[in-house]
Parts: sequence; C-alpha cells; structure tokens
Amino acid sequence: MNVYEELLARGLIAQVTDEEEIKELVNNGKATFYIGFDPTADSLHVGHFMALSLMKRLQMAGNKPIVLIGGGTAHVGDPSGRTDLRTMMTPETIQRNSECFKKQMEKFIEFGDDKAIMLNNADWLLKLNYVELLRDVGVHFSVNNMLRAECYKQRMEKGLSFLEFNYMIMQAYDFYYLYQHYDCNMQFGGDDQWSNMLAGTELIRRKLGKDAYAMTIPLLLTSEGTKMGKTASGAVWLDPDKTSPYEFFQYWRNIDDADVLKCLRMLTFLPLEQIEEMEKWEGSQLNEAKEILAYELTKLVHDEEEAKKAKKTSHALFVGGGDDSDMPSTEITAEQLTDGFIGILDLLVETGLAASKSEARRLIRQGGVHVNDTKVEAIDYNISAEQLRDGVKIRKGKKTFHKALLKI
Repeated sequence: MNVYEELLARGLIAQVTDEEEIKELVNNGKATFYIGFDPTADSLHVGHFMALSLMKRLQMAGNKPIVLIGGGTAHVGDPSGRTDLRTMMTPETIQRNSECFKKQMEKFIEFGDDKAIMLNNADWLLKLNYVELLRDVGVHFSVNNMLRAECYKQRMEKGLSFLEFNYMIMQAYDFYYLYQHYDCNMQFGGDDQWSNMLAGTELIRRKLGKDAYAMTIPLLLTSEGTKMGKTASGAVWLDPDKTSPYEFFQYWRNIDDADVLKCLRMLTFLPLEQIEEMEKWEGSQLNEAKEILAYELTKLVHDEEEAKKAKKTSHALFVGGGDDSDMPSTEITAEQLTDGFIGILDLLVETGLAASKSEARRLIRQGGVHVNDTKVEAIDYNISAEQLRDGVKIRKGKKTFHKALLKI
C-alpha cells in the first residue's frame, strides 16, 4: 500500500484539490508541504495530533515538511470557529511559544538540512507595504466569494472585523511566498481551512501561472461531534508540565468505545491489519484496545519509559495493588490548613479536580467524590494534616485520580 492509499484507509483525507497530482507527488516523495500552527500557547495539544501524525507519515515517505509558525497572522487572528477577536500577543511570547512547539514536534519529525524546517510568517508578512499588497494581491480576491466562505459566514451575525477579514489574504500570501522561496507545492490543514487553502492555490495560479495543491484532514472529533482533547479542566496538552504522562494516558484510556478504532487508525502507527483485527473485538476487549491506544500515543509523545510507568500506575489504581507513585499529585502547605484541617471543597479546587467551589459542591452532591475509596457525603467534610502526611487519594467520578500530600 502506498502512502496516499494508507492516508485514505486511515481516514486522514477530507478534501483534495487535484487527487491524481497529489497522489503522484506524495507517493514519490516529491511534495514539499507546509502546515500552519498558530503560536497561541506555549504547548501543542491533542487537537494538533492529526497534523503531527500526517507530517510524520509524509516525511517517512520522503516528502519535506515545512512547519509554518503564524507569528505574522497571529497579529490578525483566524476567525474560523471563533465568536470573538483573538488576544494580540507580543513578539517575545510568539518566539517563546514557537520554541516550545519545535521541541515537541521533534518527537514526530526530523528537522535539519534537506529535512523539515520551521519558518515564521512574521518574517515576510510584517514587512509588507499595505498599498502594494492591495494592488498586487488583493486585486485577485472576490469579496463575494470571500463572504461565502464558511469561516466568515459563521461570524457575520455576531460581527466580523475588517482586521480578521484580511486573514484569508494573508494565508494565501503565505503559500504564494513559500512557493516562490522554498519550492513549496502543497498545503495541508484542517477541514475548516478549506476556503483559505483554495485561495492560496488560486493566487499562485493567477500570479505565477503555476499549479499548487491543497489537502485537508478531518477535524479530530468525538462520536458526539465535539472536538477531542477537551476535559472539564481544559485542554489535553503535550507538555508534561501541563498534562502529566499519566493524565495523558488516562485521557486516551477513557475515550468512548465508538472512538477507539478511529483514533487507532488516525493517530497511531500500528499496522492497519492489526487494527482491522480489533474491529472484531467486543465488550471487555474494547478496554484492551483503549489501553493499546493510550500506550502507543503516550510512547509517541513522552517516550516508552513514561508510557510503561503510566500503564503501571493505571493498573495499580484500577486493578488494585502496585505502585501509584506516578499518580498526579498536589502538595498542600501548612498555611493552607485551618486548625490542622483542609475542607474538601478547598482541596478539590487546589488539586484542580474542580474549577470552583460551586463545581466542587455539585460533584459531592452527585456522589462523584471519593477520598481513600470512601464516598464523600457532606460538603463540610475535612481532611486532617495527619491524613495528608500519609497521602490522600481522591477520586472524581469513576476514572479521575489525584493524590494530595502535606508539604514537609
């Protein structure tokens, strides 16, 4: 099976501009392709997994990835999927976030001469002369066509600023610039970027009389249609300081039955034949498939040793016995105690198991909080300093564990 056929079989292709040409390029290692990343945080998250997986597969087939950091477009903000204007970032923040991205991406792709490269579109976008851009590039864009784009239609009722209206032109210019200076002939991105990507291929055709290609990947959605990687406490990050390897493992271990095979196909590098065998699994076997998924992705992001430790901790919690030292933990200081005790509401907030005391009350009233395997029945339940010295195991719901310890 060639690489394009495998991408199709794994469900990694949503839309393409010219299928036969794209197939020829990627199968023969002739694609120099770029994927854009907005540096809006100092870590990548689960939502970036599809793009990272795609870059790795294509580089393994001899194609050259360009990671494009949106340092310039970040000054405008992509309106896709948003209901408000993005917060502007300083150049220093953008640079710091970009460096964090590269460190995490190195787990997936290889950077270096004739390999993957990372660029920042601030290097050319911020140098553009506005009037020249309007005359040279803007003349090729139809306002009527732009307003029909889904990314803009979603914002028209709530208000779309002229600043954001320029985003499509800037993304198209990125492709045009990369084609001229880096021989980039293909752009990949999420399916919500289709209109912007078509604008880039059209700009290259009109300005240079050349053909360039675009391919979108499906958005990483759950079976209910919501984006993966979200939890009650926020996003699932690739940075171990934001989401520990154990928490990362548990996120994938706990996904819905309906999503496990899709994620195995799209995100792991297990042979398709092995995944097809799992399609016959039922009942408790699906839990084994989830554990395989969690292990493979934790190994990919954090390394095999961390994946083994996370799996071991998971077994210790759910099967019983064993070492739970890698369970996420929070240290409570003596200053946080009142007369040698801390209330359960405060403890749930301090450990991040609840975003607020009101959420903590709701969890307790719904019977969703256990301390050392005993259900917490009252919102005025207290934990003593002596208990914290030994370590208190808190369970939220059926699958979320956390340890609270007294800082000595």
